[in-house]
Amino acid sequence: MLNAITPVILTYNEAPNIERTLEKLTWASQIVVVDSYSTDDTLEKVKAYPQVKAFHREFDTHAAQWNYGLAQVSTGWVLSLDADYVLSDELIEELTHLALSTSPSLEHSEQLKEIVGYFVRFRYCVMGKPLKGSILPPRQVLFKRDCACYIDDGHTQLLSVKGVSATLERPIFHDDRKPLSRWIWAQERYMVLEAQKLLHTSNASLSFGDKLRKRKVVAPFVVFLYCLFLRGGIFDGWRGCYYAFQRMFAETLLSLKLIELSEK
Repeated sequence: MLNAITPVILTYNEAPNIERTLEKLTWASQIVVVDSYSTDDTLEKVKAYPQVKAFHREFDTHAAQWNYGLAQVSTGWVLSLDADYVLSDELIEELTHLALSTSPSLEHSEQLKEIVGYFVRFRYCVMGKPLKGSILPPRQVLFKRDCACYIDDGHTQLLSVKGVSATLERPIFHDDRKPLSRWIWAQERYMVLEAQKLLHTSNASLSFGDKLRKRKVVAPFVVFLYCLFLRGGIFDGWRGCYYAFQRMFAETLLSLKLIELSEK
């Protein structure tokens, strides 16, 4: 049922990643790319794939950007991907044999309890090599277009799907090859939004992990130990250590932003 699926990808200066992602989407008759006015050669690389339909939109929020992308889709199903998400060959095979409902009616889907969305697990990569474990949760990336919309949530977005969801067996590789400086730049922006979310949300509404992050001092060390030992990063050698330090850095940045905003 691959012909029922349109991949949607958001891009901004993703030249180091976009080709590897698109190479695994050659099965799609159309791919929607929403670009936030990249200044590198992202769009030049995108244009090499004839099934790509590129749109330009000034970035405001992730949810607004994703919802704009969904509005450009004409098929019944959407596969939403970041520009550094690389489908495994096994997942493509699984999608090939997936029975997808093509009914346009949300009411019809609810009445029959049809599956309208699928979560996919991730393998995080460091320098192109998948780690044995990470803290990436499964994400709902495949869903029926008429049953879903995005809402903002801190530095990122949440997908709201009306209906029954399931989980696919095979993974997506999260393989970001952009320079470390770009990752740090992004984390600085993300953590401002994440800190604002934590400070303006009551403790009763926060998950255990977010309550821990709100404590500021504890979270960076807990995340480092969790990634390195409980998630098996130590068995991935220097790549596992690199990932643990990445996550510790991100949580340290969040702690600094929380302290900064709390004192204003």
